[in-house]
Amino acid sequence: MIAKYYGLYFKSLSEAKINLAADTIKVMLCTSAYTPDQDTHQFKSSVTNEVSGTGYTAGGATITGVSVSYNASTNVLSFDGGDVSWSPATLIGANAPRYAVIYDSTPATDATRPLIGYINFETDDYAPNGGTLTIQWNAGGIGSVTVN
Repeated sequence: MIAKYYGLYFKSLSEAKINLAADTIKVMLCTSAYTPDQDTHQFKSSVTNEVSGTGYTAGGATITGVSVSYNASTNVLSFDGGDVSWSPATLIGANAPRYAVIYDSTPATDATRPLIGYINFETDDYAPNGGTLTIQWNAGGIGSVTVN
């Protein structure tokens, strides 16, 4: 898997459009028909081709227990949260997920809901057929930035 930040996530942070500690952070699933653009996608309204199917709710799942920490010995700022699952999930064929998109769902409209990052499941779409689809975050957190 490949995980990346949207470049404009940092612009949204600097403009106080995201409060990781207080806002509702979600992860939604999109098909291979969505093409992430790290340089121009800033809000959820730019995201297309969300999956649909049994066990999946439009807008995705809430990431619970989101926290932000800073490790002074490594100069790493990271944020983390609970793993997310959809069960039972039937997302096959044209509705198989290729991307997981993380965003702030607190603002009122998709045009103002800032994007954070995304995971590319790479060349093979993950197609659960009645099983559990789980995104288990890295032990180091959902995302991190090294301060130099």
